[in-house]
Amino acid sequence: MFYIVLSIICSVSVGALLKFSKRYSFDIVQVIAVNYILALLLCYGTFQPDISVVDSNSPWKIYIGLAILLPSVFLLLASSIKHIGIVKTDIAQRLSLFIPILAAYFIFKEDFTNLKLAGLIVGFPAIFLTLSKKSQSGSQENKWIFPVLVLLGFGIIDILFKQIALQKSIPYTTSLFIVFCGALTLALCFCIYSIFIKKNPIRLVNIAIGALLGILNFGNILFYLKAHKAFSENPSTVFAAMNLGVIVLGSLVGIIAFKEKVSSKNYIGIVLALASIVLITLSQIQAK
Repeated sequence: MFYIVLSIICSVSVGALLKFSKRYSFDIVQVIAVNYILALLLCYGTFQPDISVVDSNSPWKIYIGLAILLPSVFLLLASSIKHIGIVKTDIAQRLSLFIPILAAYFIFKEDFTNLKLAGLIVGFPAIFLTLSKKSQSGSQENKWIFPVLVLLGFGIIDILFKQIALQKSIPYTTSLFIVFCGALTLALCFCIYSIFIKKNPIRLVNIAIGALLGILNFGNILFYLKAHKAFSENPSTVFAAMNLGVIVLGSLVGIIAFKEKVSSKNYIGIVLALASIVLITLSQIQAK
């Protein structure tokens, strides 16, 4: 459980760090670029990926898709946390698990158990209640679109990473390194646009926050993989603990540390989100 706790802390810390973009002035594009530089270096130093196994038959379409989605969804994640808050964004990110589940049913024709169906039925109102917000005037009205796009984006990313995991000829960590290389390339393109077109100067604060973000992001991945290795015979434990832990800790951090306003509808949504994850986890255990 130690690795799961560390992964949860890293995940929520990423959101807390991005939350400061509203309070302090830093260029999120430069921060994301530095983040991928650190993540790439840590990935290479930790996993020692074997690049020689990558060839023309490798799943390049999936690699390119992930390389585009990762930094793009990262920008959406930062915008969602800035405008909507950690609580709602973390729940939207965790409920993105609905996307691969629905894909498994409609695309891969997998059977749905009663528990998994119940989890989805409970989960959909959880999304609406969690993202429910009193109508506001001006440009704030449509900010809910950010967590919705985060949910969709992370769901698609999850599907693509699962497709990579099915590749037996290429180690998962090698594929991860290739994806990080592609994500860094796109992030640097964003960064060049920010520096030379929008005239945002390179600042030490952007480098420092980006480096910390890269460490936390990689820590989240590393500890999550270690947790799965430790619980190799019961991966549902990792799935449930990670998702439930991030929602609970993220909600506490958002409400207590950042004084985010949460309505009674939002609290009901949080409870339903937790119940949905429990039901889906039980369906995975039942399927074994």
